[in-house]
Amino acid sequence: MYTLEFSNPSCQDVREVGGKAAGLAAMTAAGLPVAPGFAVTAAAYRRYLDEAGLRQFTSEVLGRLGPDAGQAAFDDAERTITARLAQVPLPQEVADGIRAAYAGLCRDTGVEDMAVAVRSSATAEDSVGASFAGEFETWVDITGAEDVLAYVHKCYLSVFAGRVLSYLAEKEIEPHAVEMAVVIQKTVRARSAGVMFTLSPTSGDRSKIVLEASWGLGLSVVGGEVTPDRFLVDKIGLAIVDRTPGHKHIEYRRGDAPQDVPAERREVLCLDDDEVVALATLGKRLEKIHRAPQDIEFAVDEELPPGMNLVLLQCRPETVWSNAERKPAFDASAGMMSWIAGSISGAPAATAADVEGVHTHSHKH
Repeated sequence: MYTLEFSNPSCQDVREVGGKAAGLAAMTAAGLPVAPGFAVTAAAYRRYLDEAGLRQFTSEVLGRLGPDAGQAAFDDAERTITARLAQVPLPQEVADGIRAAYAGLCRDTGVEDMAVAVRSSATAEDSVGASFAGEFETWVDITGAEDVLAYVHKCYLSVFAGRVLSYLAEKEIEPHAVEMAVVIQKTVRARSAGVMFTLSPTSGDRSKIVLEASWGLGLSVVGGEVTPDRFLVDKIGLAIVDRTPGHKHIEYRRGDAPQDVPAERREVLCLDDDEVVALATLGKRLEKIHRAPQDIEFAVDEELPPGMNLVLLQCRPETVWSNAERKPAFDASAGMMSWIAGSISGAPAATAADVEGVHTHSHKH
């Protein structure tokens, strides 16, 4: 099967859909608020590599890379491989499966030519030990079945990017051990978005939940382009102990280019207290499900009514403090956003029983 909706129990198989999609499927099964979508499975990627001898071709090119290969050699390999892969379209049955799943998503939500995010969900991704965060691409606001196909193809090419190949070599991971599944998910129309850590990312304090958020889509936050609002919540009583307004001078409304935020909104908090508490409640629940601190990407969808407008985008194990002997992977003085490299990925699967009875309540300004 080349596509699986998040609501399909088989979509929780990390080996077939990657950690990102499995995490979204587990959250969907548990009744947690995620934007609807489906996964293009690793089987589709394998089928693509079998097309026109691509697996043999990529193996030959990669086989010429010596143990002491530098970045220039990896970049050369990327050029050679992507030039060939760019000429080979997705196999017909894979393309037909994606078209049908996209049509179903549009039908189920009542949105014609729905704008979707196309996210890489590599099957070697998201283990706490070797996180691929930021190594692969995400594209937002892709509309129409043919464009969706084009961006799935781009995800496949991204496996062989020079920086990914050098990263894999450094971690001693064989590139063909990485199989690319892809998440296709409704683009959230975010009034506000950001990230939440179920511990303090600067001190490791497990008694606190930290949220950082800004206006619009989360691109400005994970890209470090704005100083986000920061909220500190006491994990036990869910009291908000600190609210620090940021300087939110730009926002992404549609995911392509940023626009200026009007001066009167720049210093205004982008989440109200009810939303902060509801998100922190979800964070506690996710930490309990996965039995480890989490980092979570979220949005407040302006197309949805209060009480339904909080959307969890991605969730993965927090990797800095979960291994006590590991040193922090970022400069605390630069703020926690400095080390999040553009992609926050899916957590291991949870069972619905783990998260029975999750409800969120929030109020829009």
